[in-house]
Amino acid sequence: MTGTQIDRAAPVAGAGAAPLLRTEKLTMRFGGLTALNDVSIAVPAGEIRAIIGPNGAGKSTFFNCVTGVLQPSAGRILFADEDIAGLPPNLISRKAIARSYQITNILPGATVLENVRIAAQSRHHNWSMLRHHRAYRDVIDKSHAVLASVGLDGEADELAVNLSHGAQRNLEIAIALATEPKLLCLDEPTAGMSVAETHASVELIRRIAANLTILIVEHDMEVVMGLAQTITVLHYGEVLAEGTPAQIQANPRVQEVYLKT
Repeated sequence: MTGTQIDRAAPVAGAGAAPLLRTEKLTMRFGGLTALNDVSIAVPAGEIRAIIGPNGAGKSTFFNCVTGVLQPSAGRILFADEDIAGLPPNLISRKAIARSYQITNILPGATVLENVRIAAQSRHHNWSMLRHHRAYRDVIDKSHAVLASVGLDGEADELAVNLSHGAQRNLEIAIALATEPKLLCLDEPTAGMSVAETHASVELIRRIAANLTILIVEHDMEVVMGLAQTITVLHYGEVLAEGTPAQIQANPRVQEVYLKT
């Protein structure tokens, strides 16, 4: 655990809701290595779900299968009851799934507004070489609204490269939000942040979670325990345990292989 003190999550918003995301016996093999083995989980709509585990547990592989970066070897990935396993990332995105990356994935030479505008435009208009982007007033308005929601509207005209690390991570979340997702997958959203930036990021995730289902991979256990309503623990590509933060902290097997308490 880190020294970051994060307030505990509110009661489960998605409790009792139908699963928005469900995997059934999801398996991913790389030659003779099985990175995921029969992983079956169900994430209700409106929940913040954390995926944790030691290095090599399969967390990134799971994210990459859900978001179309990898095509699973076997099993199903059901999103709103539609099997999306094996679809490419662009089609996954159009199903209303967005993600951030462990390494910040922005256009550093573009302005903050341009970064978000490009993402928003992908949802509202077909690209036209004959029409200037400023003609898309609704896209610009949408982009400013998204930036306001993450506290960056005042930086709209700043080059993304000039933002602090924490602000760049928030910009990446804004880019994801501009695609109007129902499921937002956050890969190590507080990696490399200061304590103050981590607190601000946690509060941002809580705010946007009011209208989203969030799947998060995060190594900072204070962040995980404070944000997640349900935690799934992976170990050697299999589900080791699943439950509330309190249940996970009290689980002897999880303590043995991961929490080391």
